[in-house]
Amino acid sequence: MFTLRVVPTEEAVGLMLAHDLTRIVPGEGKGPAFRRGHVVTAADIPLLLAMGKEHLYVWEPLPGMVHEEEAARRLAAAGAGQGLTWDSPAEGKVSLRAAHRGLLRVDVARLEAINAIGEITIATRRDATLVEAGTVVAGCKVTPLVVAEEQIARAEAMGPWIQVKPLAPLPAGLIVTGSEVFKGRIPDKFGPVVEEKLERFGCPVVYKAYSDDQADRTAAKIREALAAGARMVLCTGGMSVDPDDATPGAIRRAGAQVVTYGVPFLPGSMFMMAYLEGVPVMGLPGAVMYEKETVFDHVLPRVLAGEILTKQDFVRMGHGGLLPR
Repeated sequence: MFTLRVVPTEEAVGLMLAHDLTRIVPGEGKGPAFRRGHVVTAADIPLLLAMGKEHLYVWEPLPGMVHEEEAARRLAAAGAGQGLTWDSPAEGKVSLRAAHRGLLRVDVARLEAINAIGEITIATRRDATLVEAGTVVAGCKVTPLVVAEEQIARAEAMGPWIQVKPLAPLPAGLIVTGSEVFKGRIPDKFGPVVEEKLERFGCPVVYKAYSDDQADRTAAKIREALAAGARMVLCTGGMSVDPDDATPGAIRRAGAQVVTYGVPFLPGSMFMMAYLEGVPVMGLPGAVMYEKETVFDHVLPRVLAGEILTKQDFVRMGHGGLLPR
């Protein structure tokens, strides 16, 4: 896989060191200045000469082999879709970072196929999660110091397998349900929680109303929200199976097509997702009011990324859908 030879230090740029090179600094100590496998750069030459290294033992990969750092760079470049940057190699690994806040999407099937090729190892964060700018979302490397060109070429041919989709704020309609709030018996504590979550994403509330447990009244207010310019409607409370919990029925009466009522995600399993004239309408269970993180916190970024969620999207949430408490 390699050939070993001695070359003048000035001619070693682009070649790989065959062993560690120790640097001694009087009064300070000694340690490796360059590790085995390091690819010499022009910037390294002055230090190497100052260390007394006029010649170097270097490895040269045989034809058809790729050094680990070049392999990692190529894997990162080929795999990165929109919204990503990547670092310079460090210990043979290249890290991919989110270029902006957004929704991380990983083509899991493609990623698994690449990791099955042979000596390629790529690890990512979980698909469909919110990430902040600068977050490391993947690491690309190969196991040996050199790897067959054919393996890297196969991975490159599979195309991008990761991206960070930008988020676009949507004007929201907020309908707080419950006779106890509608009739002023207790203050509204649900609405402010939702408004705070929307504010984090820059989503203005263009319509806010209160409704009792009459499905027809709530359905009418859903329609009013659309007329007021809402491109996302959130109905809080009334999502359980009790007789007075009428929000699911109200969403249906408004004419929305229900994607799911109930999701394999805890907390927040009594969540409803529907679409009315292309506008997402969500029924938010009580857990959203008192739990720091629920299914709503995972669905909202996907909606703002422009995704139209299907029943299968919610089915997949069962894996990883039990949040620590």
